[in-house]
Amino acid sequence: MNTFQKIFHTLSSRERFAVNILILVVSVSLAASVLGFYYHFTKPVPVPGGEYKEGIVGQPMYINPVLLSANGADSSLAKLVFSSLFKYDADGKIVPDLAESVETSGDGLTYTVKIKQGVKWHDEEPFSVDDILFTYQLIQDPATKSPLRQKWQGIGMEVVDESTIKFTLPSPYALFVSNNLTTGILPMHVWETVAPGNFSLAEYNLRPVGTGPFRFDDFEKDSGGMILSYDLSRNENYFGEKPFLDKFHLEFYPDEETMIDAFNNKQIFGMETISPENLEKLKSKRSVNVQSIAIPRYFAVFFNQQKSKIMADREVRKALSLATDKKAIVNDVLLGRGRETSSPILPQMAGFADDTKKFEYDPEKAGKVLDDDGWKKDGDARKKDGNVLEINLVTTDWPPLQKTADILKSQWEKIGVKVNVESFGVGEIQQNYIRPREYEAILFGQSWTGFEADPFSLWHSSQSRDPGLNLALYVNSDSDKAIERLQGEADAEKRNEDYKKFQQAVADDVPAVFLYSPDHIYVTNKNLQGNQISAIAFFEERFAGATKWYMKTKRVKK
Repeated sequence: MNTFQKIFHTLSSRERFAVNILILVVSVSLAASVLGFYYHFTKPVPVPGGEYKEGIVGQPMYINPVLLSANGADSSLAKLVFSSLFKYDADGKIVPDLAESVETSGDGLTYTVKIKQGVKWHDEEPFSVDDILFTYQLIQDPATKSPLRQKWQGIGMEVVDESTIKFTLPSPYALFVSNNLTTGILPMHVWETVAPGNFSLAEYNLRPVGTGPFRFDDFEKDSGGMILSYDLSRNENYFGEKPFLDKFHLEFYPDEETMIDAFNNKQIFGMETISPENLEKLKSKRSVNVQSIAIPRYFAVFFNQQKSKIMADREVRKALSLATDKKAIVNDVLLGRGRETSSPILPQMAGFADDTKKFEYDPEKAGKVLDDDGWKKDGDARKKDGNVLEINLVTTDWPPLQKTADILKSQWEKIGVKVNVESFGVGEIQQNYIRPREYEAILFGQSWTGFEADPFSLWHSSQSRDPGLNLALYVNSDSDKAIERLQGEADAEKRNEDYKKFQQAVADDVPAVFLYSPDHIYVTNKNLQGNQISAIAFFEERFAGATKWYMKTKRVKK
Protein backbone atom coordinates (compact mmCIF):
# COMPACT_ATOMS: atom_id res chain seq x y z
CA MET A 1 0.00 0.00 0.00
CA ASN A 2 1.53 3.33 -1.05
CA THR A 3 1.52 6.51 0.98
CA PHE A 4 -1.52 8.00 -0.86
CA GLN A 5 -3.59 4.89 -0.19
CA LYS A 6 -2.64 4.94 3.54
CA ILE A 7 -3.68 8.58 3.84
CA PHE A 8 -6.87 7.94 1.85
CA HIS A 9 -7.95 5.15 4.24
CA THR A 10 -7.54 7.43 7.26
CA LEU A 11 -10.17 9.83 5.85
CA SER A 12 -13.84 9.79 6.78
CA SER A 13 -16.45 8.76 4.20
CA ARG A 14 -17.37 12.39 3.57
CA GLU A 15 -13.71 13.34 3.08
CA ARG A 16 -13.16 10.42 0.72
CA PHE A 17 -16.19 11.50 -1.32
CA ALA A 18 -14.80 15.03 -1.56
CA VAL A 19 -11.39 13.72 -2.67
CA ASN A 20 -13.02 11.57 -5.36
CA ILE A 21 -14.99 14.53 -6.63
CA LEU A 22 -11.82 16.63 -6.70
CA ILE A 23 -9.98 13.92 -8.65
CA LEU A 24 -12.88 13.69 -11.10
CA VAL A 25 -12.98 17.46 -11.61
CA VAL A 26 -9.22 17.60 -12.17
CA SER A 27 -9.37 14.69 -14.62
CA VAL A 28 -12.27 16.20 -16.58
CA SER A 29 -10.57 19.62 -16.64
CA LEU A 30 -7.33 18.05 -17.85
CA ALA A 31 -9.16 16.09 -20.57
CA ALA A 32 -11.07 19.22 -21.61
CA SER A 33 -7.83 21.18 -21.78
CA VAL A 34 -6.19 18.53 -23.94
CA LEU A 35 -9.29 18.33 -26.16
CA GLY A 36 -9.50 22.10 -26.39
CA PHE A 37 -5.81 22.28 -27.28
CA TYR A 38 -6.42 19.63 -29.98
CA TYR A 39 -9.40 21.45 -31.48
CA HIS A 40 -7.67 24.84 -31.26
CA PHE A 41 -4.68 23.74 -33.28
CA THR A 42 -6.48 21.47 -35.75
CA LYS A 43 -9.30 21.85 -38.24
CA PRO A 44 -11.70 19.41 -39.94
CA VAL A 45 -11.14 18.65 -43.63
CA PRO A 46 -13.29 16.48 -45.90
CA VAL A 47 -12.11 12.99 -46.81
CA PRO A 48 -13.45 10.53 -49.37
CA GLY A 49 -16.28 8.26 -48.31
CA GLY A 50 -19.96 8.17 -47.53
CA GLU A 51 -23.19 7.64 -49.43
CA TYR A 52 -25.71 10.41 -49.98
CA LYS A 53 -29.37 9.41 -50.45
CA GLU A 54 -31.85 11.87 -51.97
CA GLY A 55 -35.55 11.65 -52.75
CA ILE A 56 -37.18 12.88 -55.96
CA VAL A 57 -40.87 12.97 -56.88
CA GLY A 58 -41.28 11.39 -60.32
CA GLN A 59 -39.87 8.66 -62.51
CA PRO A 60 -36.75 8.51 -64.72
CA MET A 61 -37.52 7.96 -68.41
CA TYR A 62 -34.69 9.35 -70.54
CA ILE A 63 -31.38 9.93 -68.76
CA ASN A 64 -30.16 11.35 -72.03
CA PRO A 65 -29.16 15.01 -72.61
CA VAL A 66 -30.53 14.90 -76.17
CA LEU A 67 -34.01 13.89 -74.98
CA LEU A 68 -34.23 15.79 -71.69
CA SER A 69 -37.48 17.67 -71.10
CA ALA A 70 -39.00 18.98 -67.88
CA ASN A 71 -38.58 15.71 -65.98
CA GLY A 72 -36.69 16.45 -62.76
CA ALA A 73 -35.68 12.81 -62.25
CA ASP A 74 -34.05 12.61 -65.68
CA SER A 75 -32.29 15.97 -65.50
CA SER A 76 -31.00 15.33 -61.96
CA LEU A 77 -29.42 12.01 -62.94
CA ALA A 78 -28.06 13.44 -66.18
CA LYS A 79 -26.38 16.28 -64.27
CA LEU A 80 -24.38 13.77 -62.22
CA VAL A 81 -23.58 11.34 -65.06
CA PHE A 82 -22.85 13.57 -68.07
CA SER A 83 -20.49 16.45 -68.80
CA SER A 84 -20.93 19.28 -71.29
CA LEU A 85 -18.57 21.65 -73.06
CA PHE A 86 -19.53 24.38 -70.59
CA LYS A 87 -21.54 24.26 -67.38
CA TYR A 88 -22.95 26.38 -64.57
CA ASP A 89 -20.86 26.28 -61.41
CA ALA A 90 -22.24 26.37 -57.85
CA ASP A 91 -22.44 30.18 -58.06
CA GLY A 92 -24.49 30.14 -61.26
CA LYS A 93 -21.61 31.25 -63.50
CA ILE A 94 -20.70 29.68 -66.86
CA VAL A 95 -17.34 27.87 -66.72
CA PRO A 96 -15.55 25.36 -69.00
CA ASP A 97 -16.33 21.70 -68.44
CA LEU A 98 -15.11 19.43 -71.25
CA ALA A 99 -13.93 22.55 -73.07
CA GLU A 100 -10.45 23.91 -72.51
CA SER A 101 -11.15 27.25 -74.19
CA VAL A 102 -13.40 29.02 -76.71
CA GLU A 103 -12.60 31.72 -79.27
CA THR A 104 -15.22 33.86 -80.98
CA SER A 105 -14.69 35.47 -84.38
CA GLY A 106 -14.97 39.23 -84.71
CA ASP A 107 -18.29 38.98 -86.57
CA GLY A 108 -19.75 36.75 -83.85
CA LEU A 109 -20.54 33.96 -86.31
CA THR A 110 -17.84 31.42 -85.46
CA TYR A 111 -17.07 29.73 -82.14
CA THR A 112 -13.94 27.58 -82.01
CA VAL A 113 -13.74 25.27 -79.01
CA LYS A 114 -10.68 23.35 -77.83
CA ILE A 115 -11.41 20.36 -75.59
CA LYS A 116 -9.58 18.84 -72.63
CA GLN A 117 -7.31 15.91 -73.42
CA GLY A 118 -7.20 12.53 -71.68
CA VAL A 119 -10.89 12.46 -70.78
CA LYS A 120 -12.45 8.98 -70.63
CA TRP A 121 -16.00 7.70 -70.71
CA HIS A 122 -17.24 5.64 -67.79
CA ASP A 123 -16.56 2.47 -69.80
CA GLU A 124 -12.89 3.53 -70.19
CA GLU A 125 -13.21 4.48 -73.87
CA PRO A 126 -11.50 7.79 -74.82
CA PHE A 127 -13.62 10.92 -75.26
CA SER A 128 -13.12 12.87 -78.53
CA VAL A 129 -14.45 15.75 -80.62
CA ASP A 130 -16.30 13.14 -82.70
CA ASP A 131 -18.58 12.57 -79.69
CA ILE A 132 -19.43 16.28 -79.66
CA LEU A 133 -20.19 16.36 -83.38
CA PHE A 134 -22.27 13.18 -83.06
CA THR A 135 -24.35 14.59 -80.17
CA TYR A 136 -25.22 17.90 -81.80
CA GLN A 137 -25.98 16.29 -85.16
CA LEU A 138 -28.40 13.98 -83.38
CA ILE A 139 -30.14 17.04 -81.91
CA GLN A 140 -30.42 18.54 -85.40
CA ASP A 141 -31.87 15.32 -86.88
CA PRO A 142 -35.71 15.61 -86.88
CA ALA A 143 -35.99 11.81 -86.51
CA THR A 144 -34.43 12.04 -83.03
CA LYS A 145 -37.27 14.33 -81.88
CA SER A 146 -35.01 16.24 -79.53
CA PRO A 147 -36.68 19.11 -77.59
CA LEU A 148 -33.46 21.06 -78.27
CA ARG A 149 -33.67 20.89 -82.07
CA GLN A 150 -35.08 24.37 -82.62
CA LYS A 151 -32.11 26.17 -81.07
CA TRP A 152 -29.65 24.18 -83.22
CA GLN A 153 -31.28 24.85 -86.58
CA GLY A 154 -28.95 26.40 -89.14
CA ILE A 155 -25.78 25.90 -87.08
CA GLY A 156 -22.86 24.33 -88.93
CA MET A 157 -20.23 22.17 -87.25
CA GLU A 158 -16.78 21.07 -88.30
CA VAL A 159 -14.07 19.00 -86.62
CA VAL A 160 -10.86 20.97 -87.12
CA ASP A 161 -8.47 18.50 -85.48
CA GLU A 162 -8.49 15.93 -82.67
CA SER A 163 -8.82 18.63 -80.03
CA THR A 164 -10.82 21.34 -81.85
CA ILE A 165 -14.37 21.76 -83.12
CA LYS A 166 -15.80 24.81 -84.87
CA PHE A 167 -19.41 26.05 -84.84
CA THR A 168 -20.70 28.43 -87.52
CA LEU A 169 -23.88 30.37 -86.78
CA PRO A 170 -26.28 31.79 -89.40
CA SER A 171 -26.35 35.08 -87.45
CA PRO A 172 -24.55 36.44 -84.37
CA TYR A 173 -25.87 35.02 -81.12
CA ALA A 174 -24.16 36.34 -77.99
CA LEU A 175 -25.72 33.69 -75.72
CA PHE A 176 -24.56 30.71 -77.80
CA VAL A 177 -22.19 29.32 -75.14
CA SER A 178 -24.66 29.47 -72.24
CA ASN A 179 -27.76 28.43 -74.23
CA ASN A 180 -26.29 25.82 -76.60
CA LEU A 181 -22.98 24.49 -75.33
CA THR A 182 -24.24 23.50 -71.87
CA THR A 183 -25.92 20.35 -73.22
CA GLY A 184 -24.45 17.03 -72.05
CA ILE A 185 -22.42 15.04 -74.58
CA LEU A 186 -23.24 11.43 -75.56
CA PRO A 187 -20.70 8.68 -76.34
CA MET A 188 -20.75 7.97 -80.08
CA HIS A 189 -19.38 4.42 -79.62
CA VAL A 190 -22.42 3.54 -77.47
CA TRP A 191 -25.16 5.23 -79.51
CA GLU A 192 -23.99 5.08 -83.14
CA THR A 193 -25.77 1.77 -83.80
CA VAL A 194 -29.13 3.18 -82.62
CA ALA A 195 -31.22 4.71 -85.40
CA PRO A 196 -32.40 8.25 -84.52
CA GLY A 197 -36.00 7.13 -84.98
CA ASN A 198 -35.51 4.50 -82.25
CA PHE A 199 -33.62 6.77 -79.89
CA SER A 200 -36.34 7.02 -77.26
CA LEU A 201 -36.64 3.21 -77.12
CA ALA A 202 -32.97 2.43 -76.45
CA GLU A 203 -31.92 0.67 -73.25
CA TYR A 204 -29.07 3.18 -72.84
CA ASN A 205 -31.63 5.83 -71.84
CA LEU A 206 -31.86 4.07 -68.47
CA ARG A 207 -28.27 2.78 -68.36
CA PRO A 208 -26.34 5.96 -69.18
CA VAL A 209 -22.64 6.15 -69.98
CA GLY A 210 -21.12 9.58 -69.47
CA THR A 211 -17.96 11.40 -68.44
CA GLY A 212 -19.42 13.07 -65.35
CA PRO A 213 -18.30 12.85 -61.71
CA PHE A 214 -20.58 9.87 -60.96
CA ARG A 215 -21.15 6.71 -62.98
CA PHE A 216 -24.23 4.52 -63.29
CA ASP A 217 -24.14 1.28 -61.26
CA ASP A 218 -27.66 -0.12 -61.19
CA PHE A 219 -31.33 0.63 -60.65
CA GLU A 220 -34.15 -1.16 -58.82
CA LYS A 221 -37.68 -1.71 -60.11
CA ASP A 222 -40.82 -2.92 -58.36
CA SER A 223 -43.02 -5.75 -59.62
CA GLY A 224 -45.01 -3.30 -61.73
CA GLY A 225 -41.94 -2.01 -63.57
CA MET A 226 -41.74 1.32 -61.72
CA ILE A 227 -38.20 2.44 -60.97
CA LEU A 228 -37.64 2.71 -57.24
CA SER A 229 -34.03 3.86 -57.04
CA TYR A 230 -30.76 4.53 -58.87
CA ASP A 231 -27.26 3.83 -57.62
CA LEU A 232 -24.30 5.88 -58.83
CA SER A 233 -20.68 5.64 -57.70
CA ARG A 234 -17.71 7.99 -57.81
CA ASN A 235 -15.99 8.15 -61.20
CA GLU A 236 -12.38 7.46 -60.25
CA ASN A 237 -11.26 8.60 -63.72
CA TYR A 238 -13.15 11.90 -63.61
CA PHE A 239 -11.19 14.61 -65.42
CA GLY A 240 -12.22 17.33 -62.97
CA GLU A 241 -12.10 17.64 -59.21
CA LYS A 242 -12.93 14.13 -57.95
CA PRO A 243 -15.95 13.79 -55.65
CA PHE A 244 -15.57 13.06 -51.95
CA LEU A 245 -18.74 10.96 -51.83
CA ASP A 246 -18.37 7.27 -52.67
CA LYS A 247 -21.94 6.85 -53.79
CA PHE A 248 -25.05 8.76 -54.84
CA HIS A 249 -28.36 6.97 -54.23
CA LEU A 250 -31.57 8.50 -55.63
CA GLU A 251 -35.00 7.27 -54.50
CA PHE A 252 -38.16 8.03 -56.51
CA TYR A 253 -41.56 8.71 -54.94
CA PRO A 254 -45.10 9.22 -56.26
CA ASP A 255 -45.72 12.36 -54.18
CA GLU A 256 -44.22 14.76 -51.64
CA GLU A 257 -45.97 13.20 -48.65
CA THR A 258 -44.41 9.78 -49.24
CA MET A 259 -41.00 11.38 -49.79
CA ILE A 260 -41.27 13.45 -46.58
CA ASP A 261 -42.17 10.33 -44.59
CA ALA A 262 -39.02 8.64 -45.94
CA PHE A 263 -36.94 11.68 -44.95
CA ASN A 264 -38.42 11.80 -41.45
CA ASN A 265 -37.66 8.09 -41.05
CA LYS A 266 -34.04 8.70 -42.15
CA GLN A 267 -34.39 6.50 -45.24
CA ILE A 268 -33.08 9.44 -47.30
CA PHE A 269 -30.87 12.42 -46.37
CA GLY A 270 -32.26 15.02 -48.78
CA MET A 271 -35.23 15.99 -50.95
CA GLU A 272 -35.04 17.55 -54.41
CA THR A 273 -37.65 20.14 -53.46
CA ILE A 274 -40.76 20.47 -51.33
CA SER A 275 -43.64 22.92 -51.13
CA PRO A 276 -43.43 25.67 -48.47
CA GLU A 277 -46.48 24.37 -46.62
CA ASN A 278 -44.83 20.97 -46.20
CA LEU A 279 -41.87 22.37 -44.27
CA GLU A 280 -43.95 22.08 -41.10
CA LYS A 281 -44.09 18.31 -41.60
CA LEU A 282 -40.34 17.93 -41.10
CA LYS A 283 -39.24 16.33 -37.84
CA SER A 284 -35.90 16.83 -36.03
CA LYS A 285 -35.61 20.34 -37.50
CA ARG A 286 -32.36 21.01 -35.67
CA SER A 287 -30.64 18.41 -37.86
CA VAL A 288 -32.16 19.75 -41.10
CA ASN A 289 -30.64 22.28 -43.48
CA VAL A 290 -33.30 24.19 -45.46
CA GLN A 291 -32.07 26.34 -48.35
CA SER A 292 -34.40 28.77 -50.13
CA ILE A 293 -32.75 29.44 -53.48
CA ALA A 294 -33.83 32.05 -56.03
CA ILE A 295 -34.13 30.60 -59.52
CA PRO A 296 -34.96 32.35 -62.84
CA ARG A 297 -38.64 31.39 -62.94
CA TYR A 298 -41.78 33.50 -62.64
CA PHE A 299 -45.56 33.13 -62.63
CA ALA A 300 -47.95 35.58 -64.25
CA VAL A 301 -51.42 36.02 -65.69
CA PHE A 302 -51.00 36.33 -69.45
CA PHE A 303 -53.77 38.15 -71.36
CA ASN A 304 -54.85 37.01 -74.83
CA GLN A 305 -55.82 40.30 -76.43
CA GLN A 306 -56.75 38.55 -79.67
CA LYS A 307 -59.28 36.31 -77.93
CA SER A 308 -61.04 38.90 -75.80
CA LYS A 309 -62.04 42.50 -76.48
CA ILE A 310 -61.98 43.16 -72.75
CA MET A 311 -58.38 41.96 -72.52
CA ALA A 312 -57.51 44.18 -75.50
CA ASP A 313 -58.37 47.22 -73.37
CA ARG A 314 -55.10 48.43 -71.85
CA GLU A 315 -56.93 50.33 -69.09
CA VAL A 316 -58.57 47.11 -67.92
CA ARG A 317 -55.19 45.36 -67.84
CA LYS A 318 -53.73 48.32 -65.96
CA ALA A 319 -56.57 48.23 -63.41
CA LEU A 320 -56.07 44.51 -62.83
CA SER A 321 -52.38 45.16 -62.15
CA LEU A 322 -53.23 47.87 -59.64
CA ALA A 323 -55.78 45.61 -57.94
CA THR A 324 -53.29 42.76 -57.42
CA ASP A 325 -51.83 42.49 -53.91
CA LYS A 326 -48.70 40.50 -54.76
CA LYS A 327 -47.33 40.65 -51.25
CA ALA A 328 -50.44 38.91 -49.92
CA ILE A 329 -50.12 36.22 -52.59
CA VAL A 330 -46.43 35.60 -51.79
CA ASN A 331 -47.26 35.30 -48.08
CA ASP A 332 -50.37 33.12 -48.53
CA VAL A 333 -49.23 30.86 -51.37
CA LEU A 334 -45.44 30.73 -50.88
CA LEU A 335 -45.44 31.38 -47.12
CA GLY A 336 -42.91 34.11 -47.81
CA ARG A 337 -40.47 31.84 -49.65
CA GLY A 338 -40.31 33.82 -52.87
CA ARG A 339 -40.50 37.39 -54.08
CA GLU A 340 -42.87 39.67 -55.90
CA THR A 341 -42.15 40.33 -59.58
CA SER A 342 -43.06 43.17 -61.91
CA SER A 343 -41.08 42.10 -64.94
CA PRO A 344 -40.12 38.95 -66.89
CA ILE A 345 -36.46 39.77 -66.11
CA LEU A 346 -35.80 38.97 -62.45
CA PRO A 347 -33.52 40.83 -60.01
CA GLN A 348 -30.82 38.11 -59.93
CA MET A 349 -30.53 38.14 -63.73
CA ALA A 350 -28.30 40.12 -66.07
CA GLY A 351 -30.02 43.14 -67.55
CA PHE A 352 -32.59 43.60 -64.78
CA ALA A 353 -33.81 47.21 -64.73
CA ASP A 354 -35.16 48.27 -61.36
CA ASP A 355 -36.33 51.67 -62.59
CA THR A 356 -39.00 50.52 -65.05
CA LYS A 357 -42.68 51.23 -64.44
CA LYS A 358 -44.36 49.28 -61.62
CA PHE A 359 -48.01 49.07 -60.63
CA GLU A 360 -48.08 49.22 -56.85
CA TYR A 361 -51.14 47.75 -55.14
CA ASP A 362 -53.81 50.45 -55.07
CA PRO A 363 -57.43 49.16 -55.41
CA GLU A 364 -58.89 52.67 -55.17
CA LYS A 365 -56.76 53.83 -58.10
CA ALA A 366 -57.72 50.67 -59.99
CA GLY A 367 -61.40 51.50 -59.54
CA LYS A 368 -60.84 55.06 -60.78
CA VAL A 369 -59.01 53.75 -63.88
CA LEU A 370 -62.06 51.63 -64.71
CA ASP A 371 -64.45 54.51 -63.98
CA ASP A 372 -62.52 56.80 -66.32
CA ASP A 373 -62.51 54.08 -68.97
CA GLY A 374 -66.32 53.89 -68.89
CA TRP A 375 -66.68 50.72 -66.82
CA LYS A 376 -69.33 51.79 -64.30
CA LYS A 377 -70.41 49.86 -61.21
CA ASP A 378 -73.74 48.07 -61.66
CA GLY A 379 -74.31 45.96 -58.56
CA ASP A 380 -71.32 43.71 -57.89
CA ALA A 381 -69.97 43.98 -61.44
CA ARG A 382 -69.10 46.73 -63.88
CA LYS A 383 -70.64 47.33 -67.27
CA LYS A 384 -69.78 49.34 -70.35
CA ASP A 385 -72.04 49.69 -73.39
CA GLY A 386 -74.17 46.85 -72.02
CA ASN A 387 -71.18 44.48 -71.66
CA VAL A 388 -70.24 42.96 -68.30
CA LEU A 389 -66.60 43.26 -67.20
CA GLU A 390 -65.99 39.53 -67.01
CA ILE A 391 -62.80 37.45 -67.34
CA ASN A 392 -62.38 33.72 -67.84
CA LEU A 393 -59.12 32.67 -66.16
CA VAL A 394 -57.64 29.20 -66.69
CA THR A 395 -54.75 27.57 -64.85
CA THR A 396 -53.39 24.14 -63.92
CA ASP A 397 -54.68 21.96 -61.10
CA TRP A 398 -51.37 22.37 -59.23
CA PRO A 399 -52.51 23.47 -55.71
CA PRO A 400 -50.30 26.61 -55.46
CA LEU A 401 -51.68 27.92 -58.76
CA GLN A 402 -55.24 27.04 -57.82
CA LYS A 403 -54.80 28.97 -54.58
CA THR A 404 -53.23 31.89 -56.47
CA ALA A 405 -56.19 31.95 -58.88
CA ASP A 406 -58.67 32.00 -56.00
CA ILE A 407 -56.86 34.93 -54.37
CA LEU A 408 -56.80 36.84 -57.68
CA LYS A 409 -60.52 36.22 -58.12
CA SER A 410 -61.19 37.66 -54.66
CA GLN A 411 -58.93 40.70 -55.21
CA TRP A 412 -60.24 41.53 -58.67
CA GLU A 413 -63.89 41.11 -57.76
CA LYS A 414 -63.43 43.79 -55.09
CA ILE A 415 -63.04 46.35 -57.89
CA GLY A 416 -66.08 45.05 -59.80
CA VAL A 417 -64.49 42.52 -62.17
CA LYS A 418 -66.32 39.20 -62.49
CA VAL A 419 -63.79 36.33 -62.62
CA ASN A 420 -64.49 32.75 -63.65
CA VAL A 421 -61.70 30.30 -62.75
CA GLU A 422 -61.18 26.88 -64.31
CA SER A 423 -58.28 24.50 -63.63
CA PHE A 424 -57.07 21.52 -65.63
CA GLY A 425 -54.22 19.02 -65.70
CA VAL A 426 -50.96 20.24 -67.22
CA GLY A 427 -51.35 17.97 -70.26
CA GLU A 428 -54.84 19.29 -71.00
CA ILE A 429 -53.74 22.89 -70.49
CA GLN A 430 -50.87 22.39 -72.95
CA GLN A 431 -52.91 20.58 -75.59
CA ASN A 432 -56.29 22.33 -75.45
CA TYR A 433 -55.42 25.85 -74.31
CA ILE A 434 -51.77 26.85 -74.74
CA ARG A 435 -51.07 25.27 -78.12
CA PRO A 436 -54.21 26.67 -79.84
CA ARG A 437 -54.11 29.83 -77.62
CA GLU A 438 -57.69 29.15 -76.56
CA TYR A 439 -57.89 31.31 -73.43
CA GLU A 440 -58.73 34.87 -72.44
CA ALA A 441 -56.33 34.86 -69.50
CA ILE A 442 -54.03 32.12 -68.27
CA LEU A 443 -52.15 31.80 -64.98
CA PHE A 444 -48.95 29.95 -65.79
CA GLY A 445 -45.22 29.89 -65.14
CA GLN A 446 -42.20 30.43 -67.37
CA SER A 447 -38.53 29.60 -66.79
CA TRP A 448 -35.42 31.13 -68.27
CA THR A 449 -32.58 28.89 -69.45
CA GLY A 450 -29.98 30.75 -67.40
CA PHE A 451 -29.16 33.96 -65.59
CA GLU A 452 -28.82 35.85 -68.86
CA ALA A 453 -32.13 35.51 -70.65
CA ASP A 454 -32.91 35.18 -74.31
CA PRO A 455 -36.46 36.62 -74.43
CA PHE A 456 -37.02 35.56 -78.05
CA SER A 457 -39.02 32.34 -77.58
CA LEU A 458 -41.16 33.78 -74.76
CA TRP A 459 -41.76 37.37 -75.88
CA HIS A 460 -40.95 37.96 -79.56
CA SER A 461 -44.04 38.53 -81.73
CA SER A 462 -42.98 35.73 -84.11
CA GLN A 463 -43.49 33.27 -81.24
CA SER A 464 -47.16 34.12 -80.68
CA ARG A 465 -48.34 30.86 -82.17
CA ASP A 466 -47.45 27.26 -81.38
CA PRO A 467 -44.72 26.05 -81.02
CA GLY A 468 -43.72 29.51 -79.81
CA LEU A 469 -44.18 30.31 -76.11
CA ASN A 470 -45.35 33.93 -76.31
CA LEU A 471 -48.38 33.26 -74.08
CA ALA A 472 -49.49 36.91 -74.08
CA LEU A 473 -49.39 36.94 -77.91
CA TYR A 474 -47.40 40.10 -77.31
CA VAL A 475 -46.69 42.30 -80.34
CA ASN A 476 -44.51 45.40 -80.04
CA SER A 477 -42.02 46.43 -82.71
CA ASP A 478 -39.74 48.26 -80.25
CA SER A 479 -39.64 45.20 -78.01
CA ASP A 480 -38.94 42.92 -80.98
CA LYS A 481 -36.07 45.09 -82.15
CA ALA A 482 -34.52 45.17 -78.66
CA ILE A 483 -34.76 41.37 -78.40
CA GLU A 484 -33.19 40.90 -81.82
CA ARG A 485 -30.33 43.31 -81.05
CA LEU A 486 -29.42 41.82 -77.68
CA GLN A 487 -29.24 38.34 -79.22
CA GLY A 488 -26.33 39.36 -81.40
CA GLU A 489 -24.67 42.00 -79.20
CA ALA A 490 -21.36 40.84 -77.74
CA ASP A 491 -20.97 43.90 -75.49
CA ALA A 492 -22.70 43.20 -72.14
CA GLU A 493 -23.42 46.88 -71.42
CA LYS A 494 -25.14 47.34 -74.76
CA ARG A 495 -27.12 44.15 -74.18
CA ASN A 496 -28.27 45.59 -70.85
CA GLU A 497 -29.55 48.69 -72.65
CA ASP A 498 -31.73 46.49 -74.85
CA TYR A 499 -32.88 44.43 -71.88
CA LYS A 500 -34.07 47.69 -70.34
CA LYS A 501 -35.92 48.76 -73.51
CA PHE A 502 -37.61 45.37 -73.63
CA GLN A 503 -38.68 45.66 -69.98
CA GLN A 504 -39.94 49.21 -70.48
CA ALA A 505 -42.08 48.17 -73.45
CA VAL A 506 -43.62 45.30 -71.47
CA ALA A 507 -44.28 47.56 -68.47
CA ASP A 508 -46.00 50.17 -70.67
CA ASP A 509 -48.18 47.70 -72.56
CA VAL A 510 -49.21 45.49 -69.60
CA PRO A 511 -49.57 42.24 -71.61
CA ALA A 512 -49.49 40.31 -68.32
CA VAL A 513 -49.73 40.75 -64.57
CA PHE A 514 -46.43 39.46 -63.17
CA LEU A 515 -46.96 37.92 -59.76
CA TYR A 516 -44.06 36.14 -58.10
CA SER A 517 -40.88 34.13 -58.41
CA PRO A 518 -40.93 31.17 -55.98
CA ASP A 519 -37.79 29.95 -54.26
CA HIS A 520 -36.48 26.45 -54.85
CA ILE A 521 -36.62 24.86 -51.40
CA TYR A 522 -33.86 22.30 -50.98
CA VAL A 523 -33.82 20.19 -47.83
CA THR A 524 -30.87 18.07 -46.65
CA ASN A 525 -29.66 16.52 -43.43
CA LYS A 526 -26.87 18.53 -41.80
CA ASN A 527 -24.61 15.48 -42.00
CA LEU A 528 -24.14 16.45 -45.64
CA GLN A 529 -21.65 19.33 -45.82
CA GLY A 530 -20.15 21.51 -48.53
CA ASN A 531 -23.49 21.89 -50.32
CA GLN A 532 -24.29 25.55 -49.75
CA ILE A 533 -25.87 26.86 -52.96
CA SER A 534 -25.98 30.56 -53.81
CA ALA A 535 -27.72 30.47 -57.20
CA ILE A 536 -29.07 27.89 -59.63
CA ALA A 537 -30.72 28.21 -63.02
CA PHE A 538 -32.57 24.86 -62.85
CA PHE A 539 -33.44 22.34 -60.12
CA GLU A 540 -30.76 19.92 -61.35
CA GLU A 541 -28.11 22.62 -60.91
CA ARG A 542 -28.23 21.92 -57.18
CA PHE A 543 -25.69 19.23 -58.12
CA ALA A 544 -23.36 21.75 -59.77
CA GLY A 545 -21.00 21.57 -56.81
CA ALA A 546 -21.61 17.91 -55.94
CA THR A 547 -17.90 17.08 -56.22
CA LYS A 548 -17.34 19.25 -53.12
CA TRP A 549 -20.06 17.59 -51.03
CA TYR A 550 -18.84 15.39 -48.18
CA MET A 551 -20.06 13.39 -45.19
CA LYS A 552 -16.76 12.32 -43.62
CA THR A 553 -13.95 14.44 -42.16
CA LYS A 554 -10.64 14.17 -40.35
CA ARG A 555 -8.77 16.77 -38.32
CA VAL A 556 -5.41 18.13 -39.45
CA LYS A 557 -3.01 20.72 -38.10
CA LYS A 558 -4.02 24.30 -38.94
